[in-house]
Amino acid sequence: MIDQSTVARIFDSAEITEVVSDFVTLKKRGVNFLGLCPFHNEKSPSFTVSPAKGIYKCFGCGKGGNSVNFIMEHEHLDYVGALKYLAKKYHIEVVEKELSPEQERQKNDRESMMIVNSFAQKSFTQNLYEHPQGMAIGMGYMRERGFRDDIIKKFQVGYCLEAWDAFSNHALDCGYKKEYLVKTGLSIEKENRLLDRFRGRVIFPIHGIAGRVQAFGGRILKNDAKAAKYLNSPESEVYHKSRILYGIFQAKKSIVQNEKCFLVEGYTDVLSFHQAGIENVVASSGTALTADQIRLIKRFTNNITIIYDGDAAGIKASLRGIDLVLEQEVNVKVLLLPQGEDPDSFSRTMGASELTEYIEKNESDFIVFKTNLLLKDAKDDPVKRANLIIDIVRSIAIIPDGIVRAVYVRECSNILNVDERVLYTEINKIIHKVKEESWKSEQRSNLPPDQGQENLPDNSAFMRSANECDLEERALVRILLNFGNEILFSQKDEAGNEEQLLVGQYIITELSNDELESVNPLYQLVFDQYGENMEKEAFNTKTFFRDLPNEKVNQLAADILSEPHQLSGLWTRNESVVESEEMKLKEIVPKLVNEYKGKKVRLLMKEVMQEMQKAQDTGNADRMMELMKQKMVLDQIKNAISKELGNRTIS
Repeated sequence: MIDQSTVARIFDSAEITEVVSDFVTLKKRGVNFLGLCPFHNEKSPSFTVSPAKGIYKCFGCGKGGNSVNFIMEHEHLDYVGALKYLAKKYHIEVVEKELSPEQERQKNDRESMMIVNSFAQKSFTQNLYEHPQGMAIGMGYMRERGFRDDIIKKFQVGYCLEAWDAFSNHALDCGYKKEYLVKTGLSIEKENRLLDRFRGRVIFPIHGIAGRVQAFGGRILKNDAKAAKYLNSPESEVYHKSRILYGIFQAKKSIVQNEKCFLVEGYTDVLSFHQAGIENVVASSGTALTADQIRLIKRFTNNITIIYDGDAAGIKASLRGIDLVLEQEVNVKVLLLPQGEDPDSFSRTMGASELTEYIEKNESDFIVFKTNLLLKDAKDDPVKRANLIIDIVRSIAIIPDGIVRAVYVRECSNILNVDERVLYTEINKIIHKVKEESWKSEQRSNLPPDQGQENLPDNSAFMRSANECDLEERALVRILLNFGNEILFSQKDEAGNEEQLLVGQYIITELSNDELESVNPLYQLVFDQYGENMEKEAFNTKTFFRDLPNEKVNQLAADILSEPHQLSGLWTRNESVVESEEMKLKEIVPKLVNEYKGKKVRLLMKEVMQEMQKAQDTGNADRMMELMKQKMVLDQIKNAISKELGNRTIS
């Protein structure tokens, strides 16, 4: 862990223009600098760097953040890696916190396991090229599959000898400890003897994003009904199968260049695509697709095409994984290969350009693909069709972009022959349910400033689309970041001393007093962190959230700080517009807070009215009386807010 004082020195030294200029040619434009975005192809520059605010922002692809975020994005490093990169650039000695004995042991264990894995990879690869058994059986299999030497070497393919303990004994003879051979899963301890887990198998090393071998996959070559065709390393301190994708190290550069990632199932599928000239491909290695794997791809692109063979049963089992992709704000398409083909065999029939052209012509949007696939099963069965509609609606509801969601509703309405209003009704039910669960949930990320990088809840993007108060809440966040330290009111206390109430203090106090929370965890995290830190003397709203070790908060801060200070229609009244936000904060801020409260009351009133209708329909008199009381309270609150807003009616 890097010492917090060192982190502060890095942030202070890493001037945004200097950092970005190492990779982008910048030209001065007013107080800012302009250049071509390094994250997407563009001919007209839309990439802006603001030295005063310490942020970069591309108005083409939307990426933005501080110096550390830029290095993370451009060099594909994690948070600590980016800090070390900048520390080296500015000749800052990285001081890391002293680890506890347990932390030190874990660190040493992980490094020892990685060293053992590296030794194993070299040993297996040597077998493939130099041992008679490896050349005859292992290399014979690779030649039979048609793989070239350059592809075999690129992925460091190897072979584990057929003997029960050949590798384990070789490793022990070379001085490697039994403890780490067992922990990595390379060896299995049985009756005080080490046995080779992968004996008699072709070995596919599984590399991490930095290129180090974290685990292995082995394919058996003999016919053995009792043995699994493919065998992977077990879970360990250095290998979590849900967080890694086979081929990601070899593919990451091509994924960025092509702004797209192809997702296949197996090791040889990846090798075959590379041999065909397509390198932006990874494999889930037979495991169910996970959110961590999707986030790993998303570090390099937002566009994924999942390639399936003609096995319908396998495709249906994978549909849940694609829903996970949608939740991560990724554009997902599906390609179904011809019957009897898999990515490995199909890629051998054509070259890179031909294969790419085929994929582009035949891939389809996931929602449409899923609808058509399930519709074949449902046929004329009304129960199956009803379940199909519910299933499709759940997938559509996940999509964060309202316009994209509307397009899918229309298309699925035509395919399913179901009225769009029916689909929207079901979607709204799901959104409402998620909102209720989110209000009750205590699982929001509460990230103290002195902790490392954290992720917001996976459904943060979905909640933005479900948040009916998004406009008001984003406006509050914008006011907090831009004007939170400005004085809103000044007054004298009983002793004659002048007291000042800052804009940020007023907003957070008002939200806290009325127990108002956002259903968007990102906004709520800003409100929470603001409330925890606003009394600190050195609290600077603009730099605090820009430099908070959380990528999503950094992106939000960059987006908001790069926006021009334009007034919302919320602050237009009697056809007169307040001309300057800074000069009119006393009018704007209370009005915005009350507009927000009014919106919340209206939404609560709507829910109460719906519940009253249900109570009336079911004849539940007790419930009706309870709801009538709630409505009376809400009416009183609504009237009070209307009075604050100048007798403007809250509709």
